[in-house]
Amino acid sequence: MKTLTIGDLKPRFPIIQGGMGVGISLSGLASAVANEGGIGVISAAGLGLLYKKLSPNYTEAGNLGLAEEIRKAREKAKGIIGVNVMVALSDFAELVKTSIAEKVDIIFSGAGLPLDLPSFLKKDSVTKLVPIVSSARAVRIICEKWKNNYDYLPDAVVLEGPKAGGHLGYKENQLEDEHFSLEELLPQVVHEVSLFEEKYHKSIPVIAAGGIYTGEDIKRMMDLGASGVQLGTRFVTTTECDASDAFKESYIKAEEKDIEIIKSPVGMPGRAIHCNFLEKVKAGIKQPKACPFNCIKTCDISKSPYCIVTALYNAFKGNFENGYAFAGSNAWKTSRIMSVKETINELISEWKSKE
Repeated sequence: MKTLTIGDLKPRFPIIQGGMGVGISLSGLASAVANEGGIGVISAAGLGLLYKKLSPNYTEAGNLGLAEEIRKAREKAKGIIGVNVMVALSDFAELVKTSIAEKVDIIFSGAGLPLDLPSFLKKDSVTKLVPIVSSARAVRIICEKWKNNYDYLPDAVVLEGPKAGGHLGYKENQLEDEHFSLEELLPQVVHEVSLFEEKYHKSIPVIAAGGIYTGEDIKRMMDLGASGVQLGTRFVTTTECDASDAFKESYIKAEEKDIEIIKSPVGMPGRAIHCNFLEKVKAGIKQPKACPFNCIKTCDISKSPYCIVTALYNAFKGNFENGYAFAGSNAWKTSRIMSVKETINELISEWKSKE
């Protein structure tokens, strides 16, 4: 089995649990995955809502909440803990600074190009920086910018394909186009990264993500040149996942036809599970009158049919009349709730059986 090496970090298995917000992957899930030898990831999105008791200011509450989640994960886990911070978040800079100050092992950053991410590192920082991209071109832009401006290269790269859950870095007409499939894009990204590896003598592992669900999927990605994989959906239906039971149940009940592409207020397509709330959005429910959070840079309140952070927070709590669950393309395959340990063991044995 391939080993994944990100700088001086070596997880036992090359499996990363994707960061899922709002509230789906917090310290509970991240620490469980880390303890089982994968890389556990806390999502920084929307923590201002989960921790509103810490401060009336959404941004400040989110920062205090993130520090709290990192500490909780550290107390529970011996392994590697990462944080996912979306570039599109208005408090991106603050959340990155908090993650670095708390000495989190890795920052994963997508939903936009994290062109200034290395600028937040201090001389004594230990945090690794891993951008999430959707094309070889994006990798090239990031590597060139980081090298020229900060003399830094990514410690690894996540390529997220169009079958992922949540916000997607593709146009809607690209989602079913085989030229944009993970299988097609992965060798391109591996090749692009290899040019920088050779030129600067630095190892930059490529991690494949988006629609990876079984050990067989993992084997296929590794054969195409990935050094590791990132899975989100597969970890939602675990006992340790931080979402409500109703949220997990929505995955178990979902059929293939229930997984749909939606237009998000953020301006990107997203993949979610069909529910009453999304029916109401299609029927044209009222838009919010005011925005209390300003949580996402690209969200225009005058055009938004609903507040996305509130909708995702409601779903995390199990309220599908006023929210919806993001999910990957294979969410309908889930049939039961099991522990993180069982999930990882199952993935590894499926993978070994294909070797």
